[in-house]
Amino acid sequence: MSVSNSNKLAIALVTSLFFFWGFVHNLDPILIPHLRNAFSLTHLQASLVDSAVFIAYFLLAIPAGIIMKRYGYKAGILIGLCLFAVGCFLFIPAANQISYAYFLGALFVVACGLTILETAANPYVTILGEPSKATQRLNFAQSFNGLAAFIAPILGGKYILTEQPKSDTEIADMSEQVRIAYIQAETAAVKGPYIILGLIILVVAAVLFFTKLPDIKDDEGDGKVGFFHTLRHKNVKWGVIAQFFYVGAQVCILSFMVLYATEVAGIAPMAAAKYASFTGLAFMLGRFVGTFFMKYIQPLKLLTLYSIICIGLSFIVIYGSGQLTVYALIAVAFFMSIMFPTIFAVGVQGIGSDTKSASSLIVMSIVGGAILPPLLGLISDMTGNLQLGYWVPLICFVVVLLFALANKNITDQAGKTA
Repeated sequence: MSVSNSNKLAIALVTSLFFFWGFVHNLDPILIPHLRNAFSLTHLQASLVDSAVFIAYFLLAIPAGIIMKRYGYKAGILIGLCLFAVGCFLFIPAANQISYAYFLGALFVVACGLTILETAANPYVTILGEPSKATQRLNFAQSFNGLAAFIAPILGGKYILTEQPKSDTEIADMSEQVRIAYIQAETAAVKGPYIILGLIILVVAAVLFFTKLPDIKDDEGDGKVGFFHTLRHKNVKWGVIAQFFYVGAQVCILSFMVLYATEVAGIAPMAAAKYASFTGLAFMLGRFVGTFFMKYIQPLKLLTLYSIICIGLSFIVIYGSGQLTVYALIAVAFFMSIMFPTIFAVGVQGIGSDTKSASSLIVMSIVGGAILPPLLGLISDMTGNLQLGYWVPLICFVVVLLFALANKNITDQAGKTA
């Protein structure tokens, strides 16, 4: 089955979107330590940055699926981009009001846009071409998400992070007027990057609006089957479970990288942002390398191997010391990089008219990114040891391994699942 020129253009345009939502997601590791310092937050309170983002995936995924069923993939993508831009612009009043709650609200609106965008774009890429290459195609598209994971911490660290942030004690010793001025200066630093990102997203939305994209029509049957009926497919059910735990692990690894490097390895915040960038680079390279390996190794076999490696590296992250632990975290990012697209592609594989519903449910399960990082933060606060919190991602990787083993007999042909 050859890919038409219109499909190639659609794949190229939609693939570019993976970069943009990857970019905004990977500003979170910069926002977390920055806002934690500005507002003197605990680990648990700082982790609410991720919760504000990923709770939107739980709340908006099914409405996003309904939008796609009624209006098609292109409409879903455009609506998602518009909400994405609005959320970016809300960082202006959030910074002006110097309120942590306002920042969480702005992030929630951004995430609502991302939910609709991802619910549309991920399955769209899998069906625009040969079914046998769907997993490889989605891994390639998600590689540009990895490119954003490399670039975002560099730019975020340069324009958002403070070179010499004040300690909690220093902030507490300030007079009320000086303290407010300091927090105002810290929060104002986030406005520029998000305004620019919002403007770029509006331009991208305009380009897509005037571009004709093929809309794949499914056989929707009688239209009366509910979203959760899709869980009758073994691969969908496992996909929902595995994606919940995987995204929780990914957020724990990427979003806490700067905090981990500073508190565990004693690295200065500005230098730690560079390590976060290296983590993004490893994540990006992992996806490109994984996409290449999938030409020769079945995706689920590669997922099995990578899951085992991540479990082993997690023990070093928990019980190691010094910079070795940071290098282990960077290596985890490399090997976990193929997990999201592989789980997603296998989860929606061969289910025909249930594809849009399955996409909604799997995106809905991204709420794991809202629930599991606070658990890491809570364990860290209770034990006084950030490293012990990384038992959370270790257990997540065990679940991903179980997903790979449970679906190992699934074929690469549409319509045939184990």
